[in-house]
Amino acid sequence: MGERLTPGDRAPDFTLTDDTGAEVSLSDFRGKRVIVYFYPAAMTPGCTTQACDFSDSLEALRAADTEVVGISPDAPDKLARFRERDGLTITLLSDADKAVMTAWGAYGEKKLYGKVVEGVIRSTVVVGADGVVTHAQYNVKATGHVARIRRDLGIE
Repeated sequence: MGERLTPGDRAPDFTLTDDTGAEVSLSDFRGKRVIVYFYPAAMTPGCTTQACDFSDSLEALRAADTEVVGISPDAPDKLARFRERDGLTITLLSDADKAVMTAWGAYGEKKLYGKVVEGVIRSTVVVGADGVVTHAQYNVKATGHVARIRRDLGIE
């Protein structure tokens, strides 16, 4: 497992493929704040709740010069079906080899139904306009998480 990021760390850059097949890099968002969140699997209940919450909040977040990027190990075609099925408006990226998740501390050992397993750790990292981490939260709950992030960032 990679080291978890903490406020003040420089966010590791990445280039991943989105649900349309285009490449998206963290550096594409330089000059804006970006919420990078990691989730285990598209089209599962918790991940759907979280993605829909972020999509529903996107207008308010963008008004505060903030973008949202969701990263999972799902293939781009599954992400495209997820976007279509749920009307998602956020950027969805595929990290099939889990290299970015590992670099950001969002992949490793976690507890699932009382057992220790290796997998995606539901995490949210906020990167400032300068590329430096301002907030880093690991093992977050899907429900209510977006509202908490908005409160933490002062976005109503």
